[in-house]
Amino acid sequence: MRSSQLIRFPLKHYKPPGYLKPPGNYSPLDGVEERPAHPGPSRTARHVSPTSQPGNADSRSIILSQDCSLSSAKIFKNSEISRLRKELASTKDLLALPRLSSVQEIKEQDGSVRKALLLRETLKHDDKSTWSPTVTELVEKGTMAVAPFDLTLEYDYWSYAEIMSAILPEQENVEVPQGFTQVGHVLHLNLREHWLPFKYLIAEVLKDKNPTVRTVINKTEDVGSQSQFRTFPFELLVGDNDLNVVQHEQDCEFHFDYARVYWNSRLETEHRRLVEKFQPGQMVCDVMAGVGPFAVPAGKKRIFVWANDLNPHGYEVMEDAVQRNKVADFVTPFNKDGRDFIRESAKQLLEAEPVTVTIQPKARREKKRKADGSQEPQTQPQAPAQVYNRPSVVDHYVMNLPATAIEFLDAFQGVYAGQEARFEPQTSQKLPMVHVYCFSGHSDNELDDHVDICERISERIGYKITPEDRVDGSGNSAIELAIYNVRLVSPKKQMFCASFRIPPEVAFRK
Repeated sequence: MRSSQLIRFPLKHYKPPGYLKPPGNYSPLDGVEERPAHPGPSRTARHVSPTSQPGNADSRSIILSQDCSLSSAKIFKNSEISRLRKELASTKDLLALPRLSSVQEIKEQDGSVRKALLLRETLKHDDKSTWSPTVTELVEKGTMAVAPFDLTLEYDYWSYAEIMSAILPEQENVEVPQGFTQVGHVLHLNLREHWLPFKYLIAEVLKDKNPTVRTVINKTEDVGSQSQFRTFPFELLVGDNDLNVVQHEQDCEFHFDYARVYWNSRLETEHRRLVEKFQPGQMVCDVMAGVGPFAVPAGKKRIFVWANDLNPHGYEVMEDAVQRNKVADFVTPFNKDGRDFIRESAKQLLEAEPVTVTIQPKARREKKRKADGSQEPQTQPQAPAQVYNRPSVVDHYVMNLPATAIEFLDAFQGVYAGQEARFEPQTSQKLPMVHVYCFSGHSDNELDDHVDICERISERIGYKITPEDRVDGSGNSAIELAIYNVRLVSPKKQMFCASFRIPPEVAFRK
């Protein structure tokens, strides 16, 4: 039996200790019918009918239990276990099941307990023709004995995917629901319609199989469908009715009510990718900052950030995150409309008093050995302090509101009107880079998506940008265009990040 295979035996139903019987005369088998199972823990399975409701569809009322008649190598000396385990593994005589240790205990008739190694399914204790030469030799030497072993694999053994494959109704070309995100202790589902009749069962098993999950919710409508703050309607499926979470990302800690702010754990890699483009001492304006997944980690890198969000609660959470993560010297939260923030931030930064942040290095202490052999602490020469002066112009604008961010780009027209002397070619300072997130249709030809994005950007800034305006392209390389494929949101919806440098014709427009 290969390690990727599962032992297959009929499933059983049983009621575990502590099972809370639902109100009325409901039985765990009510509305349950026999059906052929998916490849999984058994050839035969049962599934809850689509009429199941919370309170009468506890996941543990449908338990996958398999009694497996196997063979084991009974070890006479515990000191030999490690050596024999390696030897039998090298000859592929051990049972290879995921998440199951090959070392088990076997009870003797006199009540004593010995260690035993589980052997492959095809090796029979009462049929020496199935033994390998290694097993035969070890038995003849008296190192071990081959004995029967009854193994029971119950609900706790099986993974979420294995359980779902066994108990959900089979649907052609439809996979077991796997798409979910976790924010703190909350697991967020976005179930498709055909799985909704089984949503409580799915949620219960997911909660059981993820120890850090206390609450499972299902999104009932799209993000932003009922709120301009990118929150979404949801239903509580199982667990605590508590969405106050603690989320960690890029060595930062955020505390927020998930029902009142936007957070997407799937964007952690993208948050990191963009923050890595910023250099210490640069000035970043985060126009739609949310609770600060770009801003706070950037502050830890000693990057100056003005971070804005329209959501008052998001602003409060960001203020808390700034203090909690000790980045107040570098990150300043704002609570404004994004378009107003773009127009006002550039002007306010030019007029603001200079800000200097000095970071004193931590003193290093090393032990110096005395003549008598003992040691005493010795302070090493201190490294020079690091000094950061906040720039008076913006190096990067971040606009992470993919549904509508492109519509805000018109605010950059004239953003530095009359300030030509501050930028190239009069100085070494370049005009800001803009990193705008957006959705496109996910066409078969990605160039079509890039053309679409460039046309939408061009319309808003009043200046033509094309996919050829890359650094190595045949167009205007000064634009430094880069369109990055962030993630596939749905089969017909792709998320992109379009980065470009504001053209002088746009920034200085009167």
